[in-house]
Amino acid sequence: MSKARVVVLEVVSGNLSVTAAARQYGFSRQHVYRLLKRFEQGGLEAVDPRSRRPASNPNTVPDEVIVAVVLLREQLSATGLDAGPVTLQDHLHPQGLAVPSTSTIRRILHHHGLITPQPRKRPRSSYLRFAAEQPNECWQSDFTHWALADGSDVEILNWLDDHSRYLLYCTAYRRVGGPDAVTSFTRTVETHGLPASTLTDNGSVYTSRFTHGHNDFERLLASLGITQKNGKPGHPQTQGKIERFHQTLKRWLNPRPRPATLTDMQTLLDESRHLYNTARNHRALPPRTTPQQAYTARPKAHPGAPTDTFRIRHDIVDQFGKLTLRHGSRLRHLGIGRPHAATPVLILVTATTVTVVSKTNYQLIASHTIDPGRNYWRNKQKTPAKGRGNL
Repeated sequence: MSKARVVVLEVVSGNLSVTAAARQYGFSRQHVYRLLKRFEQGGLEAVDPRSRRPASNPNTVPDEVIVAVVLLREQLSATGLDAGPVTLQDHLHPQGLAVPSTSTIRRILHHHGLITPQPRKRPRSSYLRFAAEQPNECWQSDFTHWALADGSDVEILNWLDDHSRYLLYCTAYRRVGGPDAVTSFTRTVETHGLPASTLTDNGSVYTSRFTHGHNDFERLLASLGITQKNGKPGHPQTQGKIERFHQTLKRWLNPRPRPATLTDMQTLLDESRHLYNTARNHRALPPRTTPQQAYTARPKAHPGAPTDTFRIRHDIVDQFGKLTLRHGSRLRHLGIGRPHAATPVLILVTATTVTVVSKTNYQLIASHTIDPGRNYWRNKQKTPAKGRGNL
């Protein structure tokens, strides 16, 4: 029996007065009177000690918010989308609900068993982070693997803008080769203009620097005045943005049925690219900003000194191995080489150079320096032997 009950019984039975009971049991007289009042209203059980916990908490998360957080987490995870606390905040905001802090959302997820414990990782603060200041200041590229329904492997080649994380190009190939690096780059340039620099790993499709040579991709960048940067071997963190994108892409692809053909694979990639660029806020960008919004928000960088004197032409090499190009209000003649007669080509013209790429195999076949004083410009590029080219 609790001491409060004993005090009440002593007073009610007339054995002790209020003052005597308070003195004997160490209560104040006011508290003894309070206990007697509780006894009159609710009986002996009402005099037991009460919890000091507040009857209500103004900071309690409403039940509808907790339900929304749990449902959003399950829905986003099931579709392969990011479902972290910041992303959940972005999805709660349009619903008109009170948006809790990220730490509160994390506690809700922990309470409902929706967070899988992960091994300890190197803290983010230990990394040297960098990001380009302008769109097109640096493009990152790499390719990753995925399996079709029959188990055969495909390679997905991507180009990503370093500043905005905007996915510029995403295409599936059976196997990525040197010509594919050139064609993916030239097609991206047609749509988005020239970048000031590129950042890739040391794959043979991007560089031949470890074999003491130059491949078509390197020669193309050099002819356009684009700075080529390659990460340190065995250090993928240098290309961290494109590596992280591959994780996002595979997380999205994983819950979906494996495509049966390369065409089906490309349809999936096109859907993913649209969603990634326009329909989801990127956590590395300002709040509620998509990659497309970030890519179009600032002026774009250019190779070397900022210039807009860049254009693309499509043509076919004539039977004599030559092309014509109007420059400075005069027709110029470009020597390409008879082996390339009747070849459809892509011509990239800057303020100082003209670069010609075959549309048949996307090899670099000609490079010219603009000379206003001459009408005939010789090809500085050696005609490659027939085959795959120098990869």
